[in-house]
Amino acid sequence: MSFPTRVQIIDVGPRDGLQNEKQPVPAAVKIELVQRLQDAGLTEIEVTSFVSPKWVPQMGDNAEVMAGITRQPGVRYSVLVPNLKGWEAAVGSQPDEIVVFGAASEAFSQKNINCSIAESIERFAPVVEAALAAGIRVRGAMSCTVGCPYEGEVAPERVGMLAGLMKGIGVQRVDVADTIGVGTPIKVQHAIEATLAHFGIDDISGHFHDTYGQALSNTYAALELGVWNFQSSVAGLGGCPYAKGATGNVATEDLVYLLQGLGIETGIDLDRLVDAGAFISAALGRKPNSRVATALLNKRS
Repeated sequence: MSFPTRVQIIDVGPRDGLQNEKQPVPAAVKIELVQRLQDAGLTEIEVTSFVSPKWVPQMGDNAEVMAGITRQPGVRYSVLVPNLKGWEAAVGSQPDEIVVFGAASEAFSQKNINCSIAESIERFAPVVEAALAAGIRVRGAMSCTVGCPYEGEVAPERVGMLAGLMKGIGVQRVDVADTIGVGTPIKVQHAIEATLAHFGIDDISGHFHDTYGQALSNTYAALELGVWNFQSSVAGLGGCPYAKGATGNVATEDLVYLLQGLGIETGIDLDRLVDAGAFISAALGRKPNSRVATALLNKRS
């Protein structure tokens, strides 16, 4: 079997992970987390979100965090942007990439952003156009690509439709996200295959939650198809505020351990990554939600 020789990981912990935390996390802690992630070798980090603080208070310090990070050459810093107003707020922080988002499930789109899938794409079209004109890259997050908390199973055709709509407005690459972690390898492969009708393999990333313990199996299934971009969250931070019971993204530590075991290069120092996860977990008053981090920290002590 031929796997990619190298995998690129985007750590989404500072944004997708922390936005789900009820307790406020100080900007200084978020800035320190970004620093520790890049020190561990991460070259893509999803830093924050320019959503209304009324909806996501945790991200209300977005501009402060972006201004506070020490940017390193070769590291791409991305931010989530929900609409034109968010774009106008974000552009002053000079992100390298913005992330727009849509759902393959009509019900999830309505519950999450109060509009239909078609309306969400319409809303994002001028945002994408403005970003590309400013020389800023655009990624599209496709949520609920295998299952939805309201509709149940999501057909691959729905994923293909969403991928086509995103391609149509100029999105450059997309995430195939199992938002509630119900996916299994075959279902994930079908979602990726549907996306391949519109995007090349180099422009597709896997974003798997571990609710049912399938995230690493789903990663393996994506690797079999040649996917070499993945998103994960340090210490397994995160969940989904609109999907009851959905646990966090796959832990970056666990993903790196799997990839190292397969002989796949990531450029990430696992020990320093575990330190980053231990740092943010301590700030949140709990232990890392990563099997690998737990094992290595126990071994150290």
